Amino acid sequence: MKDLNIRQLIRVTKNEVIQNYHRFRIDTTQSPYHIIGRSQPYRILFILSHMRSGSSLLTHILNSNPDIIGYGETHIQYASEADFKCLMLKVYWQAQEFRKLSDIKNFSMHQKYILDKVLHNNKFLSESFLVSPNLYSIFLLREPQRSLASIAELKPHLSEEQVLDYYVKRLSMLEHYAQLINSKERSLFITHNQLLEQTDLVFDALHDFLGTRQGFSEDYQILRTTGMRDVGDHKGNIKAGHIIRTPRKLKNKISPDLVEKGMQSFNQCSATLSEYCTPVGKMIGFLN
Repeated sequence: MKDLNIRQLIRVTKNEVIQNYHRFRIDTTQSPYHIIGRSQPYRILFILSHMRSGSSLLTHILNSNPDIIGYGETHIQYASEADFKCLMLKVYWQAQEFRKLSDIKNFSMHQKYILDKVLHNNKFLSESFLVSPNLYSIFLLREPQRSLASIAELKPHLSEEQVLDYYVKRLSMLEHYAQLINSKERSLFITHNQLLEQTDLVFDALHDFLGTRQGFSEDYQILRTTGMRDVGDHKGNIKAGHIIRTPRKLKNKISPDLVEKGMQSFNQCSATLSEYCTPVGKMIGFLN
């Protein structure tokens, strides 16, 4: 019991030291993009998508690049750029581990991008920061047939009509965000199908769009938050550590007329995002 208490005290003390270190570096400066001891500002990277879109897979692929740090949905409600400080604190606490002496490298805070994914319409209390030159967005869409069935499985308390209502309203909001940002240099549009079937093209697009020092891989790191509820996918194959292309069997089936309505929203949103963002299919030759 005594040894257990000592270990617990050491763990609590270690956690306090780590969190105080992050707070000091992040909160000492007023700028929402700067921290102390670092000359270059951070860039904020949002995955703007909807539930069951493949956003957890994309998050893990992005986060395995040394220039990017994140872990999934932070559920922060953003009222202004000042909330990016909260994002930094959450990400650096959740996305890294300090268990071994070699983990001391995690104190460097060297990444170029701080990543969050936003899947719901109530997370942006203000939209003014979306036009910031330090904010980059990746829009991710998935066709409605599997999206709706998967959402229905995830949220069994919702009716088919409520599932469709979420999907349609979310895609409409994504159109609004793209039009507001209105920057092909800071917004990229990809689909779930492209991520699985045109993977190399997507990876090249991500590399050019984000200007990372390294490219991207189908193999990704498993985080301590991987598979956790309210952070990301906990029903799929996310813990495999690599892309799995065989679709998971779904119990739910959505009425064809509702799928058709979802398809209308998908096509409309795709057209808008293709106009206001850089679509992956046209990324060849694009340099950030």
